[in-house]
Amino acid sequence: MLKTNNVYFFDSVEFEEIIHYYIDSGKNALAKKAINLGLKQHPNSIMLKLLQAELLIFDNELDKASALLKDLQAIEPTNEEIYVQQASIYSKKDDHNNAINSLKLALSYTDDEADILSMIGMEYLFLDDFDKARLNFAKCLEVDFEDYSSLYNVIYCFDMQNQHEEAVEYLNNYIDTDPYSEVAWHQLGRQYFILDKFEEAYRAFDYAVLIDEYFVGAYLEKAKTLEQLNRFDEAIDNYKTTIELDDPTSFAFLRIGECYEKLNKLSLAIQYYQKAVHEDPLLDKGWIAITNLNIKQKKYRKALYNINKAIEIDEENTLYWRKYAEINLKLNFFEEVIKAFQRCLMLQDYDLTIWVGLSDVLCFIGDYEDALTNLLKAKAYFKDFAEIEYRLSALYFKLKNAEKGTEHLLEGLAIDFEYNSIVKELFPEVYQMNQVKDIISNFK
Repeated sequence: MLKTNNVYFFDSVEFEEIIHYYIDSGKNALAKKAINLGLKQHPNSIMLKLLQAELLIFDNELDKASALLKDLQAIEPTNEEIYVQQASIYSKKDDHNNAINSLKLALSYTDDEADILSMIGMEYLFLDDFDKARLNFAKCLEVDFEDYSSLYNVIYCFDMQNQHEEAVEYLNNYIDTDPYSEVAWHQLGRQYFILDKFEEAYRAFDYAVLIDEYFVGAYLEKAKTLEQLNRFDEAIDNYKTTIELDDPTSFAFLRIGECYEKLNKLSLAIQYYQKAVHEDPLLDKGWIAITNLNIKQKKYRKALYNINKAIEIDEENTLYWRKYAEINLKLNFFEEVIKAFQRCLMLQDYDLTIWVGLSDVLCFIGDYEDALTNLLKAKAYFKDFAEIEYRLSALYFKLKNAEKGTEHLLEGLAIDFEYNSIVKELFPEVYQMNQVKDIISNFK
């Protein structure tokens, strides 16, 4: 009709099917044309006008849609679809209580209770009223026992309230009625896992894959549970099953690598870590896993290459910069160590180890003034810490300020006398000074 401008008669039901097809295909412009053609032939069709209202709501023309629905309600007050559309308008306006009221009216006229109950549940979720949301999703399951989306939503509500024991009880009751529901067994396993009941979780996931041998999610959860039980060989087998059943994922490769590492099969571990970063080059966790393994094997040059890859992906991660500092320290690249610690401080990682580490490296290269400045900044965050006081004391003595050196040495001794050995370790020439020896001896 559109191409030729010829007029053909269609039944209103046929127009509805055409419009639904276009809406489901995301072709709203064609759906609107079909509605206009349909209303020309069937100007009194309630269903076509309801579809028109649906598209108006989709386009955020809420006032027009509301007026149209009001007219339709006057004509056919028992049509549940009118109240569903009105609820959609209220929901878009964040008026979820009125949306619920409209849906309750729809519920009194519908033959499909499960759909309406599910919508009511979603509105309660928007209000963070998890108890009422859960009750409505549970009612959906009473209407349709295999409505798994509602089952997921029931468990989601339990999760949001940290009611994992209650979720276990609910799922066990559900399984008593339907023992062959792989979804219920999978969800039960998840709850046991959260509760650290790994044997029970393993059994639940095992039932899930026995019922459905192609259930990738259950194999994945089962593998994670086997890791917690230190059964790494079995965990690897289950991760490998997920790769056989579905497209390989960087997550599965990474977990297999970690299992091999725990089994001390380091060459296999590195192979799977490399597969993980090949699958997803932006997987910083994969690069870090390789880095850590390189450090364990004392392959610091390779570790440096891989930590740089991780930092390229997430240069705001202070843990990566710490690791970068650790590796460069092993390679005696002190300027890079200083750069890494300064980057950590710039990213507001004010951990004591960062301040102290930076100070020690600056001292090692003879930059005592900068080391002193750094420690004085650290003292603003860490008052009465022996690690800082002893270092400040030694630096002041090095810089010929005996008065300040004595003051900080006495503070350090008062906080932790035994820790004075740090002066001997880091500043042996200061420790050998008679003045320093006398202060320590007299304090003791």
